[in-house]
Amino acid sequence: MNQASSEPEQNNTPAQPSWELWRSFLAVVEHGSLSGAARALKLTQPSISRHINALEQCLNAALFTRSRHGLNPTPLANSLLAQVQTMASAANSLMRTASAASTQAQGTVRISASEMVGTMVLPPMLAAFREQHPAIVVELALSNRNEDLLQRQADIAVRMQRPTQAALVARHVGSVKAGLFAHQSYARRHGLPSDLQALFIHPLIGVDRDETPLQHPALAKLGLSRESFALRCDSEVTQWMAVQAGFGIGACQLSLVVGDPQYLHVLPEEVQWNYEMWLAMHEDQRDTLRIRLLFDHLANGLQRHLSQTTTVPQLPGPHA
Repeated sequence: MNQASSEPEQNNTPAQPSWELWRSFLAVVEHGSLSGAARALKLTQPSISRHINALEQCLNAALFTRSRHGLNPTPLANSLLAQVQTMASAANSLMRTASAASTQAQGTVRISASEMVGTMVLPPMLAAFREQHPAIVVELALSNRNEDLLQRQADIAVRMQRPTQAALVARHVGSVKAGLFAHQSYARRHGLPSDLQALFIHPLIGVDRDETPLQHPALAKLGLSRESFALRCDSEVTQWMAVQAGFGIGACQLSLVVGDPQYLHVLPEEVQWNYEMWLAMHEDQRDTLRIRLLFDHLANGLQRHLSQTTTVPQLPGPHA
């Protein structure tokens, strides 16, 4: 009978990189440099460098190449990015879940909303919610892309289209009416267009690289494209600030300008469109008290906001 070897058994399983290494990797991709990642994570630059070196050793592959503009991810790094982002979302969701028991009105709730809704609509509602539930911390992520509730990138999402995933609980809160507007200061200097043909004589404010908003049927029939705009920016808030400054004509939700005589509705009969606003959360979150409280509060607040009268003044005088 052969005797068992006294030498320790070797483990050939590759070392598993820790989340700390992946987190540093993600920060370098997002910020483009070791120094930027270090600032974001509140670590030293040598620590980030050690993390990247350790991760490359675990993977036996290079993840970044240097250029005069910073660090560029390799094809391998780009192929890993989506999965690492999912890991980050899961880690953040875990911390929010652990912030308090599901039966307590305390802890952290993360909301995802478009830039315009998150900046112009939600803050008063969140202020009122804070008065009622001071132990609940709110995180507000502003993005015009849909945060993935299934991957727990957010707990609650305000969306301008009906969610289709079966695992989501969704509530329709109303119809968002939108149109074109100009500031009175612009109208006094240049007048307003009297028809669609005259509209294109005026400087229009709109999108830059993301032409998704132009795909709405009401806008598509106008034949708008990036080249149609005299000021191009993918930030809805910046577009609206340009309207406020009197640069030209731009889009806005009617409920945001109700009762404000500074803003004049341009061609309301010819150019107006609707979005359906929905509030959504993951079905697993419906019994978590802090999330349910905020979900119901936002649903009621958004319904009241959208039910406002949407009569917007017109400016008498010369029209182009």
